Amino acid sequence: MKAALWYKKNDIRIEETKEPKLNKGQVKIKVKWAGICGSDVHEYTSGPFVIPTKTPHPLTKDIAPVVMGHEFSGEVVEIGEGVTKFKIGDRVVGEPQIVCGKCNSCKSGKYNLCPSIACIGFSGNSGGGFSEYAVVNEDFTYKIPQSVSYEEAALTEPLTVALHSTRRANFKAGQTALVLGAGPIGLATIDCLKASGAKLVIVLQRKSIRQEYAKKAGADYVFDPNEVNIPFEVRKLTESIGVDVAFETTGAQIGFDTGIDSIKPDGTLVITSLWESPIKFNPNSILFTEKTILGTLGYRHEFPMTLALLKDGRIEGSKYITKKIFLDDIVEEGFKTLIGPHRKKHLKILVTPDKSLI
Repeated sequence: MKAALWYKKNDIRIEETKEPKLNKGQVKIKVKWAGICGSDVHEYTSGPFVIPTKTPHPLTKDIAPVVMGHEFSGEVVEIGEGVTKFKIGDRVVGEPQIVCGKCNSCKSGKYNLCPSIACIGFSGNSGGGFSEYAVVNEDFTYKIPQSVSYEEAALTEPLTVALHSTRRANFKAGQTALVLGAGPIGLATIDCLKASGAKLVIVLQRKSIRQEYAKKAGADYVFDPNEVNIPFEVRKLTESIGVDVAFETTGAQIGFDTGIDSIKPDGTLVITSLWESPIKFNPNSILFTEKTILGTLGYRHEFPMTLALLKDGRIEGSKYITKKIFLDDIVEEGFKTLIGPHRKKHLKILVTPDKSLI
């Protein structure tokens, strides 16, 4: 099959490779659409972060080069022994996590914290979204509602990242929030907060078209940190209290600092972003206010909820799609676009191995 393989930093190649092997309890998915994620871009420009390059991954037993792509939708074309939930022809999305099933985290249901966790699209062995076929365990495969298109369904993974972050924060209807950054995950966080009944959503976003994206997603206020003191503006809008929760999606020092300074005493800062380097932090900023810094990693058991949000229209998936490209063009039209001068106008670039879908 044709696939996009990551070899090393700044080296992704379109090549013919073997189709992934179907094992017991798995389904083979013919990929329709796959999204390019910010973490894919990080691996391309600055990696490796999670792709195994020196030692084979303990679960997949694979090593770079690996097929990329972890946000994908498609059609079931083959089922493995013991599969009962799916049949050939089903429209599905694949949750890309591969876990051991034996550790304490897996046994307690928090499988996203499995110390041996692998990911389709990063860890090898089972294809990926940037290819013609991917193999996914039956328990990590979900049917797409009939009213949701393949394109929208390919957004399930990043939307679920945002959903999980709001659930980790135990965000409740009537609370207030600050979202730091209006990239795809930041916008998805706005959507999830609004779907949860947020009273007020404020967004940090430097001046660009993404300010308009944030407003369309439902942000009540959007501020440029180069123009205003955002913590000051937050206190003005919250009776001098601060927001209940801030969601950091920028991976930048300014986002972290603004988040800490904008949450109320006993408030929560949720870290969703991937960081390429350490930042400076004074623990006294939380010591004297009993603020909480909370990490959030991926998701667990939440794909069905995201698909339900897409189905009933509480989240409009199509608004995230800013470009559709053919797999052969993924480097020039995909990755280089997302690091180029017009990157801010793009939210989600979708890739297909089937040129007839373009």
